[in-house]
Amino acid sequence: MDRNMTEDIQHSNLTFKEVLRSRKSCRGFLDTPVTEDIITSVLDDAKLAPSNCNTQPWETHIISGNKLRELSEALVRENKAGRFSPDFTFDVDDYHGQYKERYFNLGQTMYEAFDIKREDKEGRKEISDRNYTFFNAPHVAIPFMPSFGDNVRVGGDIGMYGQTFLLSLTAHGLAGIPQTSLGFFAGTIREILNVPEEFKMLFGISFGYADPNSPGNSFKLGREPITSNITFHQ
Repeated sequence: MDRNMTEDIQHSNLTFKEVLRSRKSCRGFLDTPVTEDIITSVLDDAKLAPSNCNTQPWETHIISGNKLRELSEALVRENKAGRFSPDFTFDVDDYHGQYKERYFNLGQTMYEAFDIKREDKEGRKEISDRNYTFFNAPHVAIPFMPSFGDNVRVGGDIGMYGQTFLLSLTAHGLAGIPQTSLGFFAGTIREILNVPEEFKMLFGISFGYADPNSPGNSFKLGREPITSNITFHQ
């Protein structure tokens, strides 16, 4: 594709504040594919994310079509068998205090949107397992990362890349959801995509056009006021 064609793609007329405030995690996509021109434009935006020493430590894979179906089938199979292969630990039981309260609030809000009762463990699991069919999204982006030291700084770089990618999706009229749940199967995903072991995985981002009729898109979580978590020093 001609680079000038990519740069000529028009973004939305939303202001930055409007893009920021309209972005939310999408839990229900239309199966309509996104054109290559638009995906390239989003990637051109994401590459402008800051990184330590300008290392730009992202090796991003975009998965669509038959490969996405193959990947989904493998993740569903591995999840059912309980064969996890994460690169990094994650346990929601590590949350405490106000952080755990926010986690519980997300779960309660989401399950209520799907009309699933708290005691319905099978129903809750079914919603959680939709991560591995990518909420019907036609595309998934996975930014793999090289390993440097304790990986904290490179992990921060990947996080900033992911946020830039998500904001660009919104500016293009698209939707996305960052999924650390995909990272539970980093080894499986590397095998399917033929990615060398040296590249690690934190999360993936399913993306496409939001399904306006999906219960998973009927809510948006709020944020704490800055008075609750900001300290000014003079």
